Amino acid sequence: MVQKQTYPDTTEKDRVDVTVAPLDDVRNEDAPEGQKKAGRLMHWHMLTVLIMFLDFFAIHAAYMIALWGRFDFAFSRIPDRFFVPYRSFITVYSVVCLLVFWVAGLYRIIWRFISYRDLIRIFFVSLLMSVIHSGAITLLSFFQGYGRMPFSYYLWGMLLQFIFLAGIRFSYRLFLFSRHIWGKKSGTGARVMLIGAGAAGRLILRDMVTSDETNDRVVCFIDDNPNKQGRYIDGVLVAGGRDDILNMAVKYKVDKIYLAIPSASNETRRDILNICKATNCRLKQLPGVYQFVTGELKASAMKDVEVEDLLGRAPIKPDLQDVFEFIRGKTVLVTGGGGSIGSELCRQVARHSPKQLIIFDVYENNAYDIQLELLDRYPDLNLEVLIGSVRDSRRMYDVFQTYHPQIVYHAAAHKHVPLMEVSPCEAVKNNAIGTYKTAYAAMVNGCERFVLISTDKAVNPTNVMGASKRLCEMIIQSFDRKIKEGKASEIPQIFTHVGEENADKDGTGSVYRNIRTEFVAVRFGNVLGSNGSVVPVFKRQIAKGGPVTVTHPDIIRYFMTIPEAVSLVL
Repeated sequence: MVQKQTYPDTTEKDRVDVTVAPLDDVRNEDAPEGQKKAGRLMHWHMLTVLIMFLDFFAIHAAYMIALWGRFDFAFSRIPDRFFVPYRSFITVYSVVCLLVFWVAGLYRIIWRFISYRDLIRIFFVSLLMSVIHSGAITLLSFFQGYGRMPFSYYLWGMLLQFIFLAGIRFSYRLFLFSRHIWGKKSGTGARVMLIGAGAAGRLILRDMVTSDETNDRVVCFIDDNPNKQGRYIDGVLVAGGRDDILNMAVKYKVDKIYLAIPSASNETRRDILNICKATNCRLKQLPGVYQFVTGELKASAMKDVEVEDLLGRAPIKPDLQDVFEFIRGKTVLVTGGGGSIGSELCRQVARHSPKQLIIFDVYENNAYDIQLELLDRYPDLNLEVLIGSVRDSRRMYDVFQTYHPQIVYHAAAHKHVPLMEVSPCEAVKNNAIGTYKTAYAAMVNGCERFVLISTDKAVNPTNVMGASKRLCEMIIQSFDRKIKEGKASEIPQIFTHVGEENADKDGTGSVYRNIRTEFVAVRFGNVLGSNGSVVPVFKRQIAKGGPVTVTHPDIIRYFMTIPEAVSLVL
């Protein structure tokens, strides 16, 4: 059986019927492994049958040994008045136990991950069944005329039953653990130093020991707590503190270093990573405490240390309260809103209750991504996403006349230096002329503040991109000066079609009266993680073995993160 679904928000011309097959009609052969329909035994089904057989014989053995031990392990000395009730009752009791164990979920445990919580559950279920066993066999003995069973039979039977049941289950985990330990010792995996002998480090160690995804093994811990140093965690020595990292890396022939301190401050993290850099080992770290809280703490969650992790200072946190008060309740336009800087601007603006946020970008994929993200985070946000080019004066006029943005963050620009060297006209058209047209549309449509996102390459520019951004700054400065002098009418208008986008339609110049738009430009340099950052280029060059192209061997670069840059822009 199939069903047809029609999307109602389309015209008859655009409407598409989608045929949907119910899940029951999906062929079993096409299902992923582990999700195929019943009818084929899974590995855990066969393992469960094996454990049920072992449980059946373990229960028999527990009470047999208890009775046998009561008479000094001499089978011939066991009287019939004790052996007959045992023999007539134990099989029925064992079957009942298997049924209770099944209902209690003891056969649905993933054996390689069996835990102490499962051990407690096994204990209480076993205790319950032992109590039932004691009462039932006592009644049976009286009915058969034999009297009560020995007290040691009840006590030792109860104890041995729990030991055997737990032993069967934990022996599988012990087998896997031993196999992995042997494989790690004899394998060719990397030797790992774990920094942080706390709960996170212990979980990472155990994941590496039991995981089939890696053959790496932990050879030592590093922790600054002197109470832990010289002691062992799961057989791995806590070899010293951070001052011992270099020596221990040599002593234990370490290939990789994992930083497993999710709650460490940025300053502590940087200090430790700076020490680790001198070892030439590969560095990885936990992204943060989030993985620890959500239980995603495993070796595969470790991420490579990025350049921003080594930022040689604390992030700048400006007081933005006045800025956000200024944004609240206003219409904000972000051009280039799908880019790295523009999208972060949108995120910070969106969280402070603007009247409306307008994202304008020529590249629809980036704009769509930030639209989905913001609507998911802020479902009540009044958001408009528009596609268009800042070089299109008619489009810019339409945007300003329709939405009347009060604040504009102009982040739209071509910013890749090598590409602009071979396409200089595009750099001027998009950066300089696009800025001019956007600024003019903002000025004559009542915008209160226009912020240009510029770059340090505009300082004494040595390339086309920097020169085009310097032109943008000069345009903004000229607009601002003319407005303050009351000469906005002297600013020439650039447009391709004389018509609707012409600001002074009636020729009276009234549109230029009472203009109060403030124009400012903000420069910043190397922004870590931005689309135009030099860092990805350096990383690719290093991965290929070099060379790393820098302007001069003694150059000093100053970096900031995207949130920092955007906060300073705001």
